[in-house]
Amino acid sequence: MKILSYTLCLQLFILNSAIASSLPADTTLPPTIDTSYIHAGPVIDTNLFRTRPAAVKDYRPTVAGMTVPILFISYGFWALKNPTLQSLNHSTKAELREDHPNFSTHIDNYLEYAPALGVYALNLAGIHGEHNFRDRTMILGISTLLMSGTVGILKNSTHVLRPDGSSYNSFPSGHTATAFMGAEFMRMEYKDVSPWYGVAGYAAAATTGALRMYNNRHWLSDVVTGAGIGILSTKAAYFLYPKLQKVFAPKSSMNVMVMPNYNAEWKTFGLGLVLLPKK
Repeated sequence: MKILSYTLCLQLFILNSAIASSLPADTTLPPTIDTSYIHAGPVIDTNLFRTRPAAVKDYRPTVAGMTVPILFISYGFWALKNPTLQSLNHSTKAELREDHPNFSTHIDNYLEYAPALGVYALNLAGIHGEHNFRDRTMILGISTLLMSGTVGILKNSTHVLRPDGSSYNSFPSGHTATAFMGAEFMRMEYKDVSPWYGVAGYAAAATTGALRMYNNRHWLSDVVTGAGIGILSTKAAYFLYPKLQKVFAPKSSMNVMVMPNYNAEWKTFGLGLVLLPKK
């Protein structure tokens, strides 16, 4: 019975082979998918999900770099009790209100964030700064924590009346501190690319401080002190982060590459994620 089954299988195999060899060869190519309308964009390595950040260079603050923010902060504290500096606050307010009595704008509520957001916008545009996404975000987070904590404590402990008489939390200017924190953040990230990025950041920060006085929300000493706190907070964050990284960084890592693309047919943008183990 087994011999008969083997014989039938062999005969069927030979028959199928003979039929296949007698048929003309099929030269028809398989259908292809048109992918010409898909255009790959630039590859942006954000390293967004690294479980261990890349090594960050130690930052050593210089005496010259620390002098300016310390002087700004010292000026503000001196102005709290010094009659001459308090008189300068009032004369500055009077001059601004005389020249622009009805001035009012809300631009400063948004401009304070422009320098810090500008760093991320430049990176998205392909102009890369000192650190990857994770590291610079951690540094910015530390800066914000230091700045907001310092400003909050001082506002609640000094009880300085605002120029417009609205509340007793004028000293120091939180808007100005946020703006100058972002300006120093931009300068530190792009100082090796071009000094003009830092100049632009500080111009936006100075404009924010000026608008706080034009809006009659802060005294001159509030703005000067806020600028010093913002700058010093960022410098402290750049100093602290490499040391914190060495303590808390885990042992393994994973890099993520973001690959944007554009579909011309559907007129849509897309993002592809590629996980790569760290070498």
